[in-house]
Amino acid sequence: MLDFQQQHGLPATGSCDEVTWSTLIEAGWTLGDRLLMVTAPNVRGEDVAELQRLLARLGFDCGRVDGIFGPDTATALCDFQRNAGLPDDGVCGSDTVAALEIFRRQTGAGPGVVMVRESSGLTTGRRTLGHLRIVIGEFGGLGALARQITTALRQHSAAATSVGGPDPYAHAQLANRYRADVYIGFEASAEDISHLHHYSVPGFESQLGRALSDELVASSIYPWNQRATSQIGTRLPILRETRMPAVLWKVGPTSDVVSLTPTIVRGVIIGVERWVQSPHVSR
Repeated sequence: MLDFQQQHGLPATGSCDEVTWSTLIEAGWTLGDRLLMVTAPNVRGEDVAELQRLLARLGFDCGRVDGIFGPDTATALCDFQRNAGLPDDGVCGSDTVAALEIFRRQTGAGPGVVMVRESSGLTTGRRTLGHLRIVIGEFGGLGALARQITTALRQHSAAATSVGGPDPYAHAQLANRYRADVYIGFEASAEDISHLHHYSVPGFESQLGRALSDELVASSIYPWNQRATSQIGTRLPILRETRMPAVLWKVGPTSDVVSLTPTIVRGVIIGVERWVQSPHVSR
């Protein structure tokens, strides 16, 4: 179980929680096992992720590689089918898989159009907080921190809002509807930790999420800064479901977070300012 969790970007707890179980089920699908198309709810699985990786490598932008067959993946698939001389019905069946395999053998192993697009990030003109739409999330016990960060961001002219509660899907829904440029979530821990997570799966890493994580670590001017680390990316639900660069900050113990809230707020403001001005974002 530990090996599986590590290979799939999950917290290596050794226990089969809900996220691990759903990932186990999704990992059982390989490309060609079933028809892939837009459905409600969306088809999810490793076969979808492989389709997205192949499309991206061939230059067809399906959005991030998240293993979720949504409208962006369908559009990219239709574009590929037209270019390959196939019916552009947005359904990935045996003929489409065969065509993908042929084209795969003719291409290199580069990161693909999705990572290239994401690494180019926001437009060159968006170089200040005042150009950003930001969602600050907290999963329980850190409401005061989230509110103070949101207020400070607004004072720096950002369009910021906050969301609370334990459901990561609710956080992601709000951030996606808000069309946020960035999501920063906080999760309280009873342990003495400060861990930052960004989205990453085999074959794809959110470069902007990692860059934001790095800037937040560098700006963390409080007792955790010796332990805060931009960890290997994960596929936690909040990072997978959001459509923008996102990080999840697991911090503890809660008493330290509460007592150092003003310092943490300043560190977040500095980190986001550095991130939006960095070459990762503005080039």
